[in-house]
Amino acid sequence: QVQLVESGGGLVQPGGSLRLSCAASKSIFSIYAMGWYRQAPGKQRELVATIASGGTTNYGDSVKGRVTISRDNAKNTVYLQMNSLKPEDTAVYYCNALSRENMITYNYWGQGTQVTVSS
Repeated sequence: QVQLVESGGGLVQPGGSLRLSCAASKSIFSIYAMGWYRQAPGKQRELVATIASGGTTNYGDSVKGRVTISRDNAKNTVYLQMNSLKPEDTAVYYCNALSRENMITYNYWGQGTQVTVSS
């Protein structure tokens, strides 16, 4: 069964903005932290941002200052606001949960949402 669904991607010009959404089941969303990842063809999956249940956030160096991760506990949804987008941001974006112990990523991958940044 699909327990995690990403949405909000699309085609945007450089400098534009997108807000990605990740709707998760309650059991997944209740895990310590949620994170956004991305993967471009031929590249390893990259951690973009995380947000813990207490609100602590972390961002990857490649997107720091341009993205904001947030969560809505009532909706079991995590968001990724992306601004000042660059062509190198082009990738399929995924969300997932991370454990409290060692911030280990769970295997609840959804289908992802495609973000394409191009003129």
